[in-house]
Amino acid sequence: MLLLLSLLIVCAPLGGDTSPISCYNDQGDAVDWFYLYKLPKEGGRKPAGKGETYLLLDKGSEGWTEGKVTVNDTRGALGQTVGQLYSQEKNSELAYILYNDQKPAEEFGGRRTESGANGGGHTKGVVLLDKNQGFWLVHSTPHFPPERQEGHFYYPSSGVNNGQNFICVTYPLQRFQAIGEQLQINQPNVYDCDVPESLASLVPALAAVCHRKLSPHVKTASNRSVTLTSAGGTDFISFAKGAKFDDDLYHAWVAPALKSDLLVQFWVRSTGILPSNCSLGWKVLDITLINPGQTFTFKNTQDHSKWAVSPRAARGGSGGGGWVCVGDINRNEAEERRGGGTVCLQDPVVWKAYRTAALECESCGGGEVQC
Repeated sequence: MLLLLSLLIVCAPLGGDTSPISCYNDQGDAVDWFYLYKLPKEGGRKPAGKGETYLLLDKGSEGWTEGKVTVNDTRGALGQTVGQLYSQEKNSELAYILYNDQKPAEEFGGRRTESGANGGGHTKGVVLLDKNQGFWLVHSTPHFPPERQEGHFYYPSSGVNNGQNFICVTYPLQRFQAIGEQLQINQPNVYDCDVPESLASLVPALAAVCHRKLSPHVKTASNRSVTLTSAGGTDFISFAKGAKFDDDLYHAWVAPALKSDLLVQFWVRSTGILPSNCSLGWKVLDITLINPGQTFTFKNTQDHSKWAVSPRAARGGSGGGGWVCVGDINRNEAEERRGGGTVCLQDPVVWKAYRTAALECESCGGGEVQC
């Protein structure tokens, strides 16, 4: 009995930080990927949520499910995932990069340093990894997330009123070099990061992003797409463009690359909005009316998300699924000259979830039509 007890003690995990760096769902399970749709404040079925309710879809689910808590709760998928940054002990085995064209300090009256004037990217995201694996979270929320020195996760009040989108994917260590190269093309506004030497030698491109340097082969790149295979074997396509691309991400590149028409949701309350465009043979239509998960209907003016969905299932696609892309850049004239990107997946469940959310679109000839 004494020998057995000794063996149990030796084999038991040490401490509480044995969980892998990963995307997590509302149940606290490590998942390969998830999509999260933060609903707008107005018109919700749960007024008490005050714009903090959300829908969640992770690998293996059958569609959108209502979030079990609010988006600001540390027990939710977003809180458990991003919260790993603040709960981990500071050591040399953890690397992270936080980037946002509207950094957290600006929410509280700080001087805005958005980098549009110098070609900086309209990009938002979180990268967190150790020597085994990590996650890349791409999202649309300004002033998110807080810097690590804040010590805890919270969701900003500036992200409450409008709809927001998140895609989180868990990747093995070897994918983060390519992710770093994509980010270099995006030219993100990094406001907090640490890539210790033990990891910098393994993912030098991420270290370059942290130190705001460009690798030689990235300096001349205006855009690049790469296939990123998740830890669980799901293939995503990352599209990254820089200022030199000088064109609309969706119409000039993503639609032709995917050989698919696209319905695009983006922030329309800005100047120079690009209308729907059918000039290159592929229809890229601006979404005007949305209802994700049959929750409630709202206009695109209430949604700060940046996502695109193919109107029809792709021919020869996996199980009849079409394309879904979630990113961080809008369709307007100014952002043609800024970095940004999107992450695309061909999956029948994800496609149906987003396709049924798009109700009405602007036609290429003007006027609104059913999507």
